[in-house]
Amino acid sequence: MTNQIVIRMAKDLKRASVKNDAPIWAKLSEYILKPSVARRDINLYRIGQLTKENETVVFPGKVLGTGNIPHKITLCSFSISNSAATKIIENGGRIISYLELIENNPTGKGVKLLG
Repeated sequence: MTNQIVIRMAKDLKRASVKNDAPIWAKLSEYILKPSVARRDINLYRIGQLTKENETVVFPGKVLGTGNIPHKITLCSFSISNSAATKIIENGGRIISYLELIENNPTGKGVKLLG
């Protein structure tokens, strides 16, 4: 059974995709409806390798706190560990919700999808 919050998130993402002609939000909507077993995990070390300074990143899974991130990023993920969140914020980065992400980047331009 799917959580009502997850269903709401999927609907919001799908609506944003259609409204803004942004396929990235439709892709995220598909990811959110997958079973939690099928979702991936990523650690900060790997995010640091895949990103650059001040990038906006979305990860459809759980972000773990292993390693450090050498630069500032803005991150949106479905789940994040406390240690990962602390490390990102201490390094000058931000963690935002999917609604903030859509509001700041309606067309999805400048958003890097990991995973």
